[in-house]
Amino acid sequence: MANGYDDRDGLIWLDGEMVQWRDANVHILTHAMHYASSVFEGERCYNGKIFKSELHSERLLKSGEYIDMPIPYSVAEIEAAKYAALKANNLTDAYVRVLAWRGAGTDMGVAAANNPVRMAVAVWEWGNYYGDAKFKGAKLDISKWRRPDPLTIPCFAKASGLYMICTMSKHAAEAKGCSDALMYDYRGFVAEATGANIFFVKDGVVHTPLPDAFLNGITRQTVIGMLKEKGIEVVERHIMADELVSFEQCWLTGTAAEVTPVGQIGDYMFEVGELAREISEDYEKLVRM
Repeated sequence: MANGYDDRDGLIWLDGEMVQWRDANVHILTHAMHYASSVFEGERCYNGKIFKSELHSERLLKSGEYIDMPIPYSVAEIEAAKYAALKANNLTDAYVRVLAWRGAGTDMGVAAANNPVRMAVAVWEWGNYYGDAKFKGAKLDISKWRRPDPLTIPCFAKASGLYMICTMSKHAAEAKGCSDALMYDYRGFVAEATGANIFFVKDGVVHTPLPDAFLNGITRQTVIGMLKEKGIEVVERHIMADELVSFEQCWLTGTAAEVTPVGQIGDYMFEVGELAREISEDYEKLVRM
């Protein structure tokens, strides 16, 4: 069995310094541990190049703004930190995790404006997020939890606190033998999986939920561009739950998931069809260019 993520060899970039992996720790009264004041990015690096790297760094800073947590680094500084971590660990193909959070300080309550904002970059080798589901088609549960109303939480931030219901949904899905769970939004429209956006195919047209209550993923945007370049019509709209029965193909998109075909959602079955396989293969080629 592989060691836990706290017990590995390697170096982590932490507040401007390279720290031994096992020593990259924070105090128990770190604000983020109590009040979820943290944002992050997940990125893939192939052949020494992080795909859409600057877009991820820009989004990290935007996420910090959304949760009233200004991050004290520029895009250029975040980029330098990511590549420094890759070099220090001698990795050219890796997953890159950048995390920024409110640390321990003079505030230990809901408000924490006086506490420092810290940042870390960890990199490691990571295979397919859904294992062999990438080839056979993932099986999804349907979550009882819904993506929240944008008036209740900054849902366009890639903020750690937004993933609490995702963790709960994925635990429930895995207990049923599924890879992930589909989530509806607060209105009952199809939204996304716990860490990936979703696409459907019907009569040669691709349909994907309008991202007005969840994160508009960078991989999602990339795939939409790829489809349009192929001359395939893409419709971004609200999708009702009862429409699932009418779709022929389905796939998930995300930095970790990349493009993963879906074979089943609840009782609804989907073909792992030609377009799903084609987009998955084309995306793999694109990120390795």
